[in-house]
Formats: sequence, structure tokens, C-alpha cells
Amino acid sequence: MARRHDPERRQRIIDAALRVVGAHGIAGLSHRSVAAEADVPLGSTTYHFATLDDLLVAALRQANEGFAAIVADRADRLGPDADLAVELAALLGEWLAGERSGVELEYELYLAALRRPALRPVAAEWAQALAALLAPRTDPTTARALAALMDGISLEVLLTDRPYDEGFARAMMRRVLDGA
Repeated sequence: MARRHDPERRQRIIDAALRVVGAHGIAGLSHRSVAAEADVPLGSTTYHFATLDDLLVAALRQANEGFAAIVADRADRLGPDADLAVELAALLGEWLAGERSGVELEYELYLAALRRPALRPVAAEWAQALAALLAPRTDPTTARALAALMDGISLEVLLTDRPYDEGFARAMMRRVLDGA
């Protein structure tokens, strides 16, 4: 029997994994649950992703693209004359103002790296990308501190259901920048 050519199957499996994690958390993720969600044979999930960690790496990488797109869109506003604290606070606000379930999903996958070492390099890409963007404007240590601050503010907003306070974020970023 000839195999049906389905070049988008791998992507459909990743998209299904994101939906499963979004609906049921990482605990609900299995090859079987993803295959059912993607409407593909179980063997397709294991063909494309031998382990659940392989699937989670692909899902986290795709989830990170949401923040990366906002960062890339704002990169031109981070030039030498821009007020970095203002622009970073606005960038963070734009991301947090997006679909909350998407931001929560990104963080759920990001924090899964605590227990799944295979995810750690992908989880680190977020901070590395942001630090690389900030490198022309500040030193590497300050760039890392700003990324950590943005991460902490994001977690606080997600965990407390407090609204994002752009003024607070801007003031804290200015403190980090002024201490550099």
C-alpha cells in the first residue's frame, strides 16, 4: 500500500500538541492524545517525534515564536536614541495584552524545562534572543538582568491575575539601566 504524501502532518502534530497542552496541561500530553487531536494515526506522532520530549521541544520552539515576532517587530524602535525602558515596557505590555491562553501556554512549556532537561536549551532561547537584541544598547550583564526582570514581571502578571502595570515595569527597567 502506497504511503499518502502529507507534507504538513508534522506541523499539524505540533499544533495539536499545543492545543492538548493548552487544554489539559503537560500532564495530558501523550502520543495518543496528540494523534487524536491531530486526526492522524498514532504511528505518525512517534514517526515524527520519537519521544514526548522531542514533541515538547518542537512545541516550545513554536510557542516562543509569538514573543520573538513581537521583539522582531519592535527591534527597529530600540535604536540608539530610543528610551530603552519605555520601549521594553511597551513591548512587554504588547505581549501580555495578547491572548492570555497563548501566553500561559508559552510559560507552561517554558517552566516544563525545570523537570525536562531536553527543553532547557529551547527555554533559554527566549532570554538569549532578547539579550542579543539589547546587546548593542547595553552591556551583556544588564541585558540579562532586563530579560530576567521581564520574565519575573510576566510571571507575576500570570500568577496573580494583576493587570500589567506598564509604569511599574518602565520604572524597574530604568532602575536596572541606571545601575549599569
